[in-house]
Amino acid sequence: MKRISQRDIARQLGINVSTVSRALRGLDGVSPELKQQIEKLAEDAGYRPNPFAVSLRYDTTRTIGIVVPDIAYNQYARIVKNIEAEARMAGYMCIITDTDDTYENEVNCLEMLVNMHVEGIIICPSQDTVDFRHLKQLKQSHMPVVLFDRAPDLDISSVIFNDAASAREATNCLIDGGARRIAFLGGPNQQKQMTDRKHGYLEALRERGIPIRPELVKSHRISFNSGLSDTLDLLQLPEPPDAILATHGLLAISALQAMTNCGKRIPDEVALVGYMSDWVSEMSHPRISFVRQNLKEIGIKAFRLLLDQMNGDDSVQHVVVKTRMELRDSTR
Repeated sequence: MKRISQRDIARQLGINVSTVSRALRGLDGVSPELKQQIEKLAEDAGYRPNPFAVSLRYDTTRTIGIVVPDIAYNQYARIVKNIEAEARMAGYMCIITDTDDTYENEVNCLEMLVNMHVEGIIICPSQDTVDFRHLKQLKQSHMPVVLFDRAPDLDISSVIFNDAASAREATNCLIDGGARRIAFLGGPNQQKQMTDRKHGYLEALRERGIPIRPELVKSHRISFNSGLSDTLDLLQLPEPPDAILATHGLLAISALQAMTNCGKRIPDEVALVGYMSDWVSEMSHPRISFVRQNLKEIGIKAFRLLLDQMNGDDSVQHVVVKTRMELRDSTR
């Protein structure tokens, strides 16, 4: 059925749209008899006000935009779920967009959200993004913006995990289990998140007096195929790693697959730590030891930072959410 509008009601009664609008909004200037007639017709026809038309009329849409690299990936889905729950409690709707982890789609998603008059945007940049002019332009146009998970060094509020400290702790965990040739499986070097995690990994090696081996460091695209290829390369080295730190869930799963395909005994021959969700770890065989990331907290804090901006707070805040190690079967 076609949605009935105020214009349709006015046409049926032979009156002005403004009269219908005043009656349905409870304003003066409409006789009681006509008001009753308008309300009855609206009820019988199933009239519902258009929230977007109303919000645009008063220049407040009560909507926010969320931009993620891949909504199918469990981590982003859970963060979005928590952002949306906080937004709903505050009376906001969410428009969720997916960039497929590419710069071009990211720019297009932001342009679409701005054109839809959202009141603020929460974004996790793609792994391809190295030019941040589009984010700086949003800031300069006074659009409230919050970065989450992957946050470059910009004058824009952000919520991230303690990437360097978590990688340092994970590397020390592998060292404590007896590993001495620890490989680093990461994403693109231009990502601050990845450079921070690599810094924590290298810092742990230096502190424990373990030689840094460049051939054990892999920093390519975050994908299952990339992780699989890099891990196979590592396992074919003359001195292969006896442990792997995989800095993304996809990389951890692909590393486990490669190790299994090569017949490696886990963790006796090669130990593994990943950044991933608890349920993914529980479904893997063996269960992967992992860095637990508080996805609920990062989602809640991202929205609250955005809400502060939408309420007039111009300060830039950088929030760091702590992680913790969860030991399972893939470490000694």
